[in-house]
Amino acid sequence: MKSATVRELKTELAHSSHQELIELCLRLSRFKKENKELLTYLLFESTNEEGYIESVKNEVDSQFEVINTSSYHYIKKSVRKILRTIKKYIRYSKNKETEVELLLYFCEKLKNYKPYIQNNSVLQNILKREIESIKKKIKVLHEDLQYDYELELQKLF
Repeated sequence: MKSATVRELKTELAHSSHQELIELCLRLSRFKKENKELLTYLLFESTNEEGYIESVKNEVDSQFEVINTSSYHYIKKSVRKILRTIKKYIRYSKNKETEVELLLYFCEKLKNYKPYIQNNSVLQNILKREIESIKKKIKVLHEDLQYDYELELQKLF
C-alpha cells in the first residue's frame, strides 16, 4: 500500500466532520505508543511548556538512576537510549528553547555522572557532539536567550 502525501491527507482531513476527526485520532493512537504520546503532548502539555520540560527532566533523572554501571558498554547503551528519548520529546515540542534546555540538562547529567565519562572516549564524544549541537541551536534563538544559554553552556566546562 502506498501512503498518501501530506498535502493529500490535509485536504482529505479538511473535508472530514468533527466526529470523524475524533475517531481518526483515537484510532491512530491505538497503533503506536509515539502517536499516543504526541497526542498527549498536543492535548494536555503543549499549553504548559515549563511543566513539560520538568516532566521530561524527571524522566531523564530516573533513567540515569537505573543505568547498569557494571561496564562502560551498558553505560553507553543506556546513555544513547536516554538521548533518543530526549530527542523524541523534543520532536513533539518543536520549540527551540525546549530543545536547548533539555539538551543542556542531558549534557550536565552526563558530565556529572559517576563513573566518570573521562575514562571512555565514546561517552566523551557523545557529550562533545551534543555540546556542538547546542551551540548551533543557540545561535537561532533571541539575543537574551542566547546570552543566558551561553552562560549555562560555559558552566559545563
